[in-house]
Amino acid sequence: MAVCGTLRAMTGLGAAAWPPEPIRTERLVLRASQAGDRAAFVELFASPEVRAYLGGSRPRDELERAMPPVPGRRPGVFVVELDAAMIGTVTIERRDAERPGHIRPEGGEAEIGYMLLPQAWGQGYAAEACSAVLEWFFGVCPGEPVLLCTQSANERSVRLAGKLAFTEVRRFEEWGAEQWLGVRFPAEGPC
Repeated sequence: MAVCGTLRAMTGLGAAAWPPEPIRTERLVLRASQAGDRAAFVELFASPEVRAYLGGSRPRDELERAMPPVPGRRPGVFVVELDAAMIGTVTIERRDAERPGHIRPEGGEAEIGYMLLPQAWGQGYAAEACSAVLEWFFGVCPGEPVLLCTQSANERSVRLAGKLAFTEVRRFEEWGAEQWLGVRFPAEGPC
């Protein structure tokens, strides 16, 4: 309960102490960002493959100048680590009420997102990491639904949403593309 309150206060998510203890899965560790993750953060945001459905990549030199020494150091951002190396991120934050795509009239629902480096694709890491973060979130914010929004054209993310027990709610236009919006309630799914 306290964690939900702190995340709410700090990110609009709710939560107490951030970061939580690292979450360990069969193959991964989900933890807060560290200075040694900076190069992987730059790679994530500079990668045309990673950012294909997320507004496009940014120039590497611009990222090198602008990226803080410890990027992603805020409530709701988990680094996904495999064999002591960062392979991506999972985020859980409040969806801006001004954006389209909500299940409540007032908006502000929790929304999960993820990015993995291309070399980590196709091995089940995204499902494993997202499942662990959902389980954590439902434990600290009982009763809260979670949204997942992706471009409809991103077939891999739409399939992952189904694997994670998200149910399609609607499709809508945003950023010049059709978006797929799904919801998952705490009692659903494999977590």
